[in-house]
Amino acid sequence: MITASQVKELREMTGAGMMDCKKALTECDGDLSKAVDWLREKGIAKAAKKAGRIAAEGLTKIVVEGNKACVVEINSETDFVAKNEQFIALLNDVATAILRAEPADLEAALKVEVEGKSVDQMVTDATATIGEKITLRRFAIVSKEDADAFGAYMHMGGKISAVVVLKDCADAQLAKNIAMQVASMNPSYVSRNDMPQDVIEHERNIQTEIVKNDESLANKPEKVLNGIIEGRVSKTLQEMCLVDQIYFLESDKKVGKYLQENKTSCVTFVRYAVGEGIEKREDNFAEEVANAIK
Repeated sequence: MITASQVKELREMTGAGMMDCKKALTECDGDLSKAVDWLREKGIAKAAKKAGRIAAEGLTKIVVEGNKACVVEINSETDFVAKNEQFIALLNDVATAILRAEPADLEAALKVEVEGKSVDQMVTDATATIGEKITLRRFAIVSKEDADAFGAYMHMGGKISAVVVLKDCADAQLAKNIAMQVASMNPSYVSRNDMPQDVIEHERNIQTEIVKNDESLANKPEKVLNGIIEGRVSKTLQEMCLVDQIYFLESDKKVGKYLQENKTSCVTFVRYAVGEGIEKREDNFAEEVANAIK
């Protein structure tokens, strides 16, 4: 006979539901060890079935150790799960393990081991016990020199994370302020020097078409039109460059000027926002109910 205490113990060991634990113990004649294996096997199968779901929620995390920093994004299906203690522990463990292992890419990161278990297995286990699809989406490792400073900022507990490297800087608060600038204003590049030529040409083509279709500019000389186009291109691209943005703490000053006054410059930055670029599923409740009763 399967006792309530056995079910409780198995549930605490695995995080599985009570009925699943009871069934596992029944199938395994009360053998706790075999029941754990049984649940693990069923859990992995359950995780595989969730592979088609969209995981667009979750959290990002920044871990800094010495001259290295790591930014990681792990996704879940709902925002509720992102507040789960197991999910947060997974995020912390994975970010730290990746920082120390410095894998070359996502495939290598999934093979990184933590106490004998791969990151891939940790994510799969979390999917099984939490009951939602969990995915390690991306990571970035940033390095600095001894004289440089890391600025790190996580907004809303990790919904947005930004880390910056400031050259020859000893002011930790200044570095954090720049990380906050990156988090809030979402630049794509440090400066125009870092911007690929095709990005500039793409914007120039867009502005050229806009000007062509503007009837109020139809009789303007070509030289004037070219000036208007270049002016608009410059304005748009400035918003994409960190050093050309208005500094959020001093509205009369650009970030580049602020950095210059403090005898430093931005070497690089990384900004992650949870779910950016992922097409979120639009649920149709009526359709879902109709499908459920077919």
